[in-house]
Amino acid sequence: QVQLVESGGGLVQAGGSLRLSCAASGRTFGGYVMGWFRQAPGKEREFVASITWSGGFTYYADSVKGRFTISRDNAKNTVSLQMNSLKPEDTGNYSCATRLAGIREYEYWGQGTQVTVSS
Repeated sequence: QVQLVESGGGLVQAGGSLRLSCAASGRTFGGYVMGWFRQAPGKEREFVASITWSGGFTYYADSVKGRFTISRDNAKNTVSLQMNSLKPEDTGNYSCATRLAGIREYEYWGQGTQVTVSS
């Protein structure tokens, strides 16, 4: 059974940094894509960034380009999201998810970790 467990959220002032981690277990993830999403109160969930487990190809939402970096550690089966120059609008519940490459829908989701950026 696939499990995704996020950690690293918290409260930070605008301009600060946080590093989120997603520990993945339950299968081998070669051929999968790992993604980070966020949802602010009263808003729809939005895509933040993704990385292919094999090859490490990355993709970012325009709103986070140049500030966030997604990476993976194959040996530890973890995916991280380094968030710099945080803004109040980055506040939300951040979840990691995974899907097979070539499949549009993310199949497995973590519970999420809260990120709050104060102004």
